[in-house]
Formats: sequence, structure tokens, C-alpha cells
Amino acid sequence: MTVAEKILQRVRNLPEALQAEVLKFVEYLDSKVRVAGSSADDELWSAFSLSGAMRDMESEPSPYSTDDLREVFR
Repeated sequence: MTVAEKILQRVRNLPEALQAEVLKFVEYLDSKVRVAGSSADDELWSAFSLSGAMRDMESEPSPYSTDDLREVFR
């Protein structure tokens, strides 16, 4: 017997009010999984967007020289 079948068997024996509570909990767990998945999608989209924005910039001349990189204390 699978886990889902065991859960279904137990839930069927509960009063309807508790079945509704189980449903709310399952919906909560489902939303947690979707949020975790969308975070990964957001990271991928962000990387894709940044790479698109920076595309071909390495071939452009830099407005800065190595002199601009030195730290100056006065």
C-alpha cells in the first residue's frame, strides 16, 4: 500500500470537519512546494536577464583604466 493510499484510508475515517482541516494542511504543503519551485525559477530568470543585459559588453571599450583602480588616500 502506498503512502497516498494509507493517508486516504485514514482520512476517510475522520469526521468531515477534520477532513477539511487535512485538506487545508495539504494545500498549505502544496503552496510551500510551489513557492520553493518559483524561487528557483526566479533565480534562473534573473541570471538569464542579466546575461542578456550584459551581452556584447565585453567587446565595448571600457571607460576606465587601471589608474582608476588604484586606491588613493589623502
